Amino acid sequence: MQQINCSILLSVYHREKPEYLRQCLDSVFSQTFRASEIILVGDGPLTEALDTMIDCYRNNYPELQFVPLKENRGLGLALNEGLRHCHNDLVMRMDTDDICYPNRLELQYNYMAEHPDCDVLGGWTDEFCATPSETISIRRLPEHHADIVRFGKRRNPMNHPTVMFRREAVMRVGGYHDIYLFEDYDLWVRLIMDGARFHNLQQPLIHFRTSTDFFGRRGGWRYTKSEINLLRSFHQFKYISTIEMTTNMLMRCVVRLLPNKLRQKIYIFLLRR
Repeated sequence: MQQINCSILLSVYHREKPEYLRQCLDSVFSQTFRASEIILVGDGPLTEALDTMIDCYRNNYPELQFVPLKENRGLGLALNEGLRHCHNDLVMRMDTDDICYPNRLELQYNYMAEHPDCDVLGGWTDEFCATPSETISIRRLPEHHADIVRFGKRRNPMNHPTVMFRREAVMRVGGYHDIYLFEDYDLWVRLIMDGARFHNLQQPLIHFRTSTDFFGRRGGWRYTKSEINLLRSFHQFKYISTIEMTTNMLMRCVVRLLPNKLRQKIYIFLLRR
């Protein structure tokens, strides 16, 4: 197995199920390429079962570095702490309840090596509820930079758990900001406005775990307020016009305040291509 200079960055918190974390880490350590380091941030105190599992993987895989935080800070701030421990410029993101395709790291590393102008590389997600082999939807995204920029004016143009990015580019714009459930979307737009280049591979890179809880978090007043503030910041960046901001706010507020089951159907049948 070829070892490459790349860091894999993950963050786990106490509500994660140990079985999900196990499946995630197994997929990371079963890649066709081997990353030189895996940075796992513990976002606040974890459960005994999670601590035991992490210790087991650390004993078997010396490239796994665990970074515990004394208190829960939220995903964006936890990832910023993890970035401080990454020693490679190429960083692959991963969520601890998703499962990588076996050749994901190889595909993305080779593309970034062949395209030094690319700063952020993502791909599609196979979404599942119970079994990874039973895909319920695929989140497909535009391939080329110009199309990604246009798409981003309406919806998040990158699947966060699929991205590989250049650490220097992310740190140059200040890393992740602490924005409730929108830390990635905010980062992509700041990178775009800074001149970073984006690309999406036109194939799934992960099995993305979803559930009714996932769709539940994409609704309610707190989520709606966070999204409105995000759109206002995009307008201040001059990424979107006043008309685009207003239209987005109206359309999104309707979806966010719908009953959860109806919002789930919209996500699966209307917002997946």
